[in-house]
Amino acid sequence: MTRTAEKITALVREDSSMVDALEAIRETADENGGEVQWQDVSDDLTSGQWGRLIEKGVLVDGNEGFEIADRDAYDGALDGDGDGESVVEEVDIDDEQSKWSQWDKLAAVGSVLLMIGYWLESVRDTVGGTLDLALAPLDATLPFYAVILSVAMLTGLYSTLLQANLMNPEVMGKYQQRMKSMQEKQKDVRNRKKEAEERDASEAEIERLENELEAVREEQMEAMADNIGMFKEQFRPMVWIMLFTIPLFLWMYWKIIDGHVSQAEMTMIMPIAGEVSLNQGLIGPMWAWIVWYFLCSMGFTQLLRKALNIDMTPT
Repeated sequence: MTRTAEKITALVREDSSMVDALEAIRETADENGGEVQWQDVSDDLTSGQWGRLIEKGVLVDGNEGFEIADRDAYDGALDGDGDGESVVEEVDIDDEQSKWSQWDKLAAVGSVLLMIGYWLESVRDTVGGTLDLALAPLDATLPFYAVILSVAMLTGLYSTLLQANLMNPEVMGKYQQRMKSMQEKQKDVRNRKKEAEERDASEAEIERLENELEAVREEQMEAMADNIGMFKEQFRPMVWIMLFTIPLFLWMYWKIIDGHVSQAEMTMIMPIAGEVSLNQGLIGPMWAWIVWYFLCSMGFTQLLRKALNIDMTPT
């Protein structure tokens, strides 16, 4: 943001009615060949506002009156065309958009209950044996490392689709924009306070700026507390992904840990690592089959997002 845009932003935050004054000056300048005089705009702004614009250097001397110092920055600050922001921008967030439905809550509860299967053998046997009825033909056709690859491709597919349909990048972007706006506002008040101290302003003005800075901090803390909606928005597709992925993980875990995979299929050639056993620790305590699964899943997910042009970046 240029200095002119920063000055305009600061003026508007000091006095919200300055927006109308700035618009009046722009319209008059367009009508008068780029220059504006006090008598042309005296009905639209106060003498104090006029003086502040000259004092801040937003208006500078022209041939017969005053002209806007940096017209591009001036327009950008008012319209949001210069740097993607507008001095009058309000970040409106509808908390209802981030609210979980009853089905989302049930999916979260189901995911937690299924996670017990990693510690309770009875749950693992039940889930693994049930899924084996559907996945046994795949297991009989392919070696187990290829079965893991197939499962990774499946989970990558529905994970991508669930994120694309359940996560709203626009809402995420609004939360980020609100925090950015708060930070810019706090920075602006600090700069104005520093300028006031450097020019030996009155104690009353410095105290007013200190109170304004404290109010901005409180507002920022309230906004941070409200940001739980952003985490809810991020975690919503995750509970559905976990609900579908944990049973598949339990099935693979059940197959390997309980000896349902033949010894010949327990060995595979993994890139970089070479020949490994699926149940050996490869990265710390992480077993080779889990590393293989994550490598396949992440690679396929990235390819799928590129192919389907799915972008989860907040907008």
